[in-house]
Amino acid sequence: MKIETSENNPLLCDIETGICKTSDQSTDTVLQSDMQSTKKSITVIYYTDPICSSCWGIEPQLRKLKLEYGNSITIEYRMGGLLPNWSYNSGGIGKPSDVASHWDEVSVYYDMPIDGDLWLIDPLESSYPPSIAFKAAQIQNNEKAILFLREIREMVFLQKKNIAKWENLAIAAKNVGLHSEQLKSDFEGAAKVLFEEDLKLGKELGVRGFPTLFFIDDSGNKEIVYGSRPYAFYEMAILKLDPNVTKSEYVKNWETLFSLYHSLTAKEYSELSGTPRIESENLLNELSNAGTLKKMTIKNGSIWNYNGINKKR
Repeated sequence: MKIETSENNPLLCDIETGICKTSDQSTDTVLQSDMQSTKKSITVIYYTDPICSSCWGIEPQLRKLKLEYGNSITIEYRMGGLLPNWSYNSGGIGKPSDVASHWDEVSVYYDMPIDGDLWLIDPLESSYPPSIAFKAAQIQNNEKAILFLREIREMVFLQKKNIAKWENLAIAAKNVGLHSEQLKSDFEGAAKVLFEEDLKLGKELGVRGFPTLFFIDDSGNKEIVYGSRPYAFYEMAILKLDPNVTKSEYVKNWETLFSLYHSLTAKEYSELSGTPRIESENLLNELSNAGTLKKMTIKNGSIWNYNGINKKR
């Protein structure tokens, strides 16, 4: 079955293009020179949203990119505002419950666990609150903010938790070591300004959907990867800008990967370890059966956690 798509519907993510589109269409503009400030050779401006299912779909590729090219790239996370509110009716989506089956189908396509029943049980009215919370987390600590984003994504995609509610955002903040009181203060103040800046920049850059990744070198040359794509697309964008960039080697056994990333899906483990998908799931199941890993299973897949090890990006 082909997923119904609409140019004006932000929650219908096109499986073929791998894009969750915004309701606001923009035109491409030239990147400004002040976007290139980095000590590394390439800056990646990553436009995303906490409830973007296609962005959840590229987590395996993005994590591998950080391991192989983290010494050469700096990734800037920007929020795009996928769902301002429900004041529209297009593409067959007019209310939250319409999203449920769509998310279930997207989950199967990307081979990443998602439970669309969230939209039947406790739907979000907007993706703005978790987006602003992420900007508040960035004010405290950028590394922990990335952990926070992963945490709330697992909440919304697997645990069916409404991450627009402050109580869930506060739990996620505590889980990754952020100060919840400061997060609340920034959430109600400075983070709103930062979020508006992200939205403004996104319009200037012509961002029309998520994920969108701008790869920019020190001279302002750019490559754009639009939508969910195989790993080679992201790697090629880097190599086009800097053919001499050095790829880092990393240890690919399960102990090392779970020390780098606290939680992994079978698709992520397969991508990072180079192990075939079925073999990856079999190994993870063996480890969870032995009590080494903790497995969480939902109707569209599983995720494995290794307790007792510091969380990484």
